[in-house]
Formats: sequence, structure tokens, C-alpha cells
Amino acid sequence: MKSSNIMADKGRILPVDPNLQTWVCQNCRNYLCILDDTFSSSRSGMHGSLINGSGSVLGSTSMDHSFVVLPKQRNQVQGVPPRPRSGGVQPNSSQSGKAMEESFVVLPPPAASVYQCDSTSDEGGVHLSSQGGTSSPMQSNNSGLHSIITVLQRAFGIATTQMQVEQPLCLECMRVLFDTLDKEAEDVDSDIKAYEACLQFLEGEAPNVLSEAEFLKEKLKIEEEERNLEAAIKETEKQCEKVTSELKELELKSICFTELEERYWHKFNNFQFQLISHQEERDAILAKIEVSQAHLELLKKTNVLNDAFPILSDGEFGTISNFRLGRLPKILVGWDEKNAAWGQACLLLHTMAQYFQPKFSYRIKVLPMGSYSQIMDSRSNKYELYGPVNLFWSSRYDEAMKLFLTCLKEFAEFANSKDKENNIPPEKCFKLPFKIENDRVGNYSIAQSFNEEENFTRALKYTLNNLKWVLFWFVGNTNFQPLSASLSK
Repeated sequence: MKSSNIMADKGRILPVDPNLQTWVCQNCRNYLCILDDTFSSSRSGMHGSLINGSGSVLGSTSMDHSFVVLPKQRNQVQGVPPRPRSGGVQPNSSQSGKAMEESFVVLPPPAASVYQCDSTSDEGGVHLSSQGGTSSPMQSNNSGLHSIITVLQRAFGIATTQMQVEQPLCLECMRVLFDTLDKEAEDVDSDIKAYEACLQFLEGEAPNVLSEAEFLKEKLKIEEEERNLEAAIKETEKQCEKVTSELKELELKSICFTELEERYWHKFNNFQFQLISHQEERDAILAKIEVSQAHLELLKKTNVLNDAFPILSDGEFGTISNFRLGRLPKILVGWDEKNAAWGQACLLLHTMAQYFQPKFSYRIKVLPMGSYSQIMDSRSNKYELYGPVNLFWSSRYDEAMKLFLTCLKEFAEFANSKDKENNIPPEKCFKLPFKIENDRVGNYSIAQSFNEEENFTRALKYTLNNLKWVLFWFVGNTNFQPLSASLSK
């Protein structure tokens, strides 16, 4: 680091040669500051200084312990430092009586032959010349500082060569170095004393000289031990070779084992993955089975006849599959709707009767043919259960409805007998809610001719209610399946 200015105590900044060199401690790397009385004759009245590591100027007369203070030069001529008469370096006698602090290193004034040289020399000295035969005080001060720096450079080089420690050092690092050197010197002194004591002990000990026979005996003994040791060494080498070969085999086995282990873990991971996939698939299938079983149970409890033939009531009318049966003065029910309702009733009764054949052998047969259904009596006479017919003369239509009631009554008696066979108490055996006698249902005639419309409609409603009760009994006592399913089996 180079300094270009010197700050005076009153705040004035004096120019300094920018080519001046600074030093750094080779241990702690802090900058060293050098004070000299060269600039005492300057107008500022302050000591010349170099800038420290932080960039501040140290110009105070109080000296830090890490500074190297140079003595005041004798007989200094402006611009050129004095040359001593002899080649030796004489310390300044005027400085010898001056009290200095203990941490300062005082160097003698440099020889003129050392630092006074041309400006082109490699020693770092500076030869100052004045223009017009005159020179400023600052130039003379810079010339003296250059000569001091040259001397310090040579001194540091000599110290580095002699001490084999890189110079310069600050005083703190120098103290640490001195302490280390003192400790090493003490160790060397203790070693010397120990060696001297051993030497004195050996010199004072009486010599024990062996005879030739004893020497030969001892030699033979040592040679035998040497041969034994050599044999032991050879045996050890053989064992070492054997152990090395075994170690190589074990290393090969270890490599094979590592490969096997790696393959095993790969297979294990694949198996675990397949197992987890299988378990997930199994769980999914079991869940589907549970859902299917629940759905199957629901289907088992569901009878198709309940959904196919819903029997309800619509005010004064009885309905089957949403088709009304009956006739009222203010409500007109067409023959198409009544024919469809009788067709659904005939199909339902015929299906239930067919399921129990041949146990149920009824004399009257129902021939379901949609809206054109017919009833056949025991003499194989057929009666049409569809219209339109004459309201005042409809004997065949009335006979067909009467035969339907007879067939429904016979099936109800068959259901009652089945309950008795199953040991059901008499009070719980099947019984129609509306009693059927000839052409009357619950004391209302089902005949259309010469019958009031309200009574006729009510008789048809009771007939559908009886059919509904028969359907409930049929669903509760059978596992009915459609004919197509039973034929496929």
C-alpha cells in the first residue's frame, strides 16, 4: 500500500512522494508504520510518517509499540544525507541519552554509500536534484526518507537470511517469535545436558570386553536367532500370501453375494408390487361380490308380478297396471281401457295358476289374450271377456266375469289348503277379504245387465282387491321366476 499525503495536526495535507514503500507484517499481515525525525525541520513541525493499514495518518509524537523508530541523522544537508567518514556505522551520540519506550527498535543512521545513488539504480535510492540550484524542504525530507527505506530493505533482507524467518515483523509477532525461539533453545539446552550426562555415565562405566570364545558363542547365538527370525518371516510371508488369496476369494464371494442380494431385492420388490396389485384386485372383486350379493338378495325378495301387475285404487275405481275397471254416470271409462284391465287380470291369474300345476287342476281355464281375453268353462265353452257389449243384454260378458270370479275363488281355496298343509294356524290361513258367492263379491253383483253403475263398479274394485291378496300370498310362498327363465334351465 502506498501513501500520497501526510496530514498535519492542524488539518493541512502535505504532499509526499507516492513512490514511497510501506511494509506489512509477514505474520499478522498488519501494516507497519515508520517514524523518523527527518521532517522535524519542515514548516509543519511534525514527524514524517507513512499511512497505516486503515488509511489514517499517524503523526503524533506518542509512539505505538509496533512502530520502528529511526534516530535523528547527524549533519544532514538539505537534499543529501551525510556520509560517515569510516565504512562502519556509528550510532548517534545525541540520541543515546534520550529515553525511549521499550517496544521501539532503534536503527543507526544509514551510510551515505548505501542509499546515495542515481535514480536509475536498482537499490531503491533516490537522487534529488534541484532546479535552478534550489530545492524545497519537502524534497530534502523525501530524499532522506528514501535513503532510510533503502537501509530498511537491506536490513530486512539480512534479517530474513540470518533468522530464516520472513521479515519484517511487528513487535507483537516478534515477541511471539522470540518466545518460540527461547523455548526451542531451552529444549536444545536440555537435550545437550542429557547427552552430556549420558556421555559422562558411559565414560565412567568400566568397559566389559568379551573374550573371543564368548564373542563367537554370542555370534552363533545371534546368527541362530537371525535364521529363526528369517524362517519365521518366510512362514509369515507364506501365511500372508495364503491370507491374501483367501481375502481375494472372499472379495469375489462378497461381490457375488452383493449381486445375488441385489437380484433378490429386485425380485422381492417385483413380488411385493405384484402382491399389492393382486390384493387390490382381490379387494375390488370382493367389494363387487358384496354389492352383487346385496343386489341378488334384493332381487330374491322382489317378485316380478308385483312390478308387472300393480293393483291400486283410483277413487271409486279399482286399477290394475293403471287401467280402470267399472262404470260411473259422471266418469266415462272407455272399452279399450276396460278390456286392457281384464286382460292384465286374466294374465296374472293364469300365471299363478300355471305355477301350481298339476297340483292345482281347476275346471275353469283363463285364456289371456291381452285386450281380447276369454274364459273357458268345464264344457269347453268360451266366453268373451271384452267389449263393447249391450249394457242391457250382455249375458256372455256377464258369464265371463262370473267364471273369472269362480276361478279366483278356486285358487283362494287352493291357497288355504296349502297353508293348512304347512301347519299354519287356521286363523292365519289364507282367506279372501271379500267373500265370493256365484256372481257376487262382498254382496255386490258383478253382472253388468240390470245393475246399478255404482254397485257394478264397487264389485269390480273388490274383485281386484281379492286378486291383490292372492298375489301377496303367491309372492310370499313361492320363488317365482318367469317362464322363459324356467324353460331355459
